[in-house]
Amino acid sequence: MKTEKNILIAFLLNLGFSVFEFFGGLFTGSVAILSDAVHDLGDAAGIGVSWFLERKSKRAADNTYTYGYARFSVLGSVFTCGILLLGSVGVVVSAVGRLMNPVPIHYDGMILFAIVGVAVNLAAAFVTRKGESLNQKAVNLHMLEDVLTWVVVLVGAVVMRYTDWAIIDPLVSIAVAVYIFIHAVGHLRAAVDIFLEKAPDGYSVENIKDCVEEIEGIQNAHHIHIRSIDGYTHAASLHVVSDDDPAAAKAAVREALGAMGIAHVTVEVERESETCGQPWCTLVECHNHGGHHHHHH
Repeated sequence: MKTEKNILIAFLLNLGFSVFEFFGGLFTGSVAILSDAVHDLGDAAGIGVSWFLERKSKRAADNTYTYGYARFSVLGSVFTCGILLLGSVGVVVSAVGRLMNPVPIHYDGMILFAIVGVAVNLAAAFVTRKGESLNQKAVNLHMLEDVLTWVVVLVGAVVMRYTDWAIIDPLVSIAVAVYIFIHAVGHLRAAVDIFLEKAPDGYSVENIKDCVEEIEGIQNAHHIHIRSIDGYTHAASLHVVSDDDPAAAKAAVREALGAMGIAHVTVEVERESETCGQPWCTLVECHNHGGHHHHHH
């Protein structure tokens, strides 16, 4: 709930601010400020979508999305990163144009705007700093970038005010854009890894196998899969071979993997005498379900 509210506040701050900036850019003639207005409008759109998807990601599993909605939050992160990548490319393009033919700039106005910019974005960054989801982290990264952008614009404006080097304006925008681009690519990679069901960092099939096979009464663990649901919550499924009580074996596996930080564990227990993956009812299921194997989904 907290995450959502923070994202909403960041959205409203950004939206109001980009309108304010747009007029500021026109008034001062600074491309750094105008391109920032465009960037912030893009941010606001990205954050709006993030907010919507973050809300959706809290929904419980249903018949349509049987694994729940957690990944919608990751989708928000992808969308926001996409907007940042496009935005930074756009800023570089306009800045290169400005390098070719510099324009006079209203420095005092620019300094004033930059001070307000730093203040507003610091507030937004402060509000979104405690983020649990990848999406929230992307939004917070946004805010911090915006603070950085404005600090750099401020420094640039002050320098230009005293030296009259108008070329600093586009140089500043390029530096900021490159920084944003590199960060967004990193976030995008993390999100894509989640969609591709890559094993989360720090987990491998080997270390899960070793961990489970150390449990007393479990002879073997195989058919192991690990995936991250949203970058923070991880799930695993596996088959274990045990002649002990299946309930005890399952509980032991859940506990061991829970201690490793895996929240959702699906365990299939097999007897030593059975072969894994029979198309019909496995022995264990027959014991558990009294032989009604066709009702078993």
